[in-house]
Amino acid sequence: MFEQFANLEERRLELEAQLSDPKVIADNARFREVAKNHAQVTRLHEAYSRYQQVMRELEESRQLLREEDDEELLELAKSEVADLGARAAQLEQDLRVMLLPKDPNDDKNILLEVRAGTGGDEAALFVADLFRMYGKYAEAQGWKVEVMSSSPSEAGGFKEIIGLISGDRVYSKLKRESGVHRVQRVPETETQGRIHTSTVTVAVIPEAEEVELNIPPSELKFDVFRSSGPGGQSVNTTDSAVRVTHLPTGIVATCQDEKSQHKNKAKALKVLMARLLDIKQREQQDKISADRKSQVGTGERSERIRTYNFPQGRMTDHRINLTLYRLDEILLGKLDDVIDPLIAHYQTEALKNAR
Repeated sequence: MFEQFANLEERRLELEAQLSDPKVIADNARFREVAKNHAQVTRLHEAYSRYQQVMRELEESRQLLREEDDEELLELAKSEVADLGARAAQLEQDLRVMLLPKDPNDDKNILLEVRAGTGGDEAALFVADLFRMYGKYAEAQGWKVEVMSSSPSEAGGFKEIIGLISGDRVYSKLKRESGVHRVQRVPETETQGRIHTSTVTVAVIPEAEEVELNIPPSELKFDVFRSSGPGGQSVNTTDSAVRVTHLPTGIVATCQDEKSQHKNKAKALKVLMARLLDIKQREQQDKISADRKSQVGTGERSERIRTYNFPQGRMTDHRINLTLYRLDEILLGKLDDVIDPLIAHYQTEALKNAR
């Protein structure tokens, strides 16, 4: 494994030189690529340097064990060897994880699509709860959230809401949130105190970059219409809403949240491009069909990845059998204890397959 770290410092200096090259600076796409590679190589170099330092300290402590006669110093050396050995093992594990093949989308921003599944009004209310949860988590991470499109329900909540979350490695953190989320709670309108079960589907789609898709204007159809639902006088009385259709695939994206037709058009295009890129990548990977439903399923309860049980204050992730009795905190965006174990689980599985 460590042969791959031999030329890290040389590679880091080479990339630093490229970042100062006027030709690279003038090419935005090239500069972004070099900067991304430089950041990755720097992380690897720093991690490997920490590992080397711990291994040097470990060898010194082992040498002391071999040469020292003083009982007190021997006990101290034994303790240091145990501590440094554990640190070295963890750092080696971290290095192995860093060498795993990278998901090319990990550094990207995402479109987060949350839709009501089964359960009617209660599902729509939980759409709002989940979107708020992810928004608070994003805020804690220093990310930015922008609502791209929403479809409010009459009873409150949303039939569907789509947001753009941008920041550092957003997709790498949230990509495993896609799927069916089940909620069990007593609705406010329930007079008998019975628990209702509803579902919400979540889709996490990496944001498309302009260079990744070259779509001829002739393949796009734009329609403008009057916005509906709450939004204020100017939103509902002008033809500001925009619907864009990709004619070859029939994929549609709509935005009516902004007062400006121009802004709605830009947002709808961003959503459409991300959906098209998602399909393109899935076709290339030959994992699943181009149909979006393959990511989130049909919304049936049996396809759930996670359950939020309000009477018990419990959240269970069924993929890794993780159960936490801190539902109130989780819904306030404190998701580290949910997301980090998922990342660790799939990294462990990847390491097993890499051996």
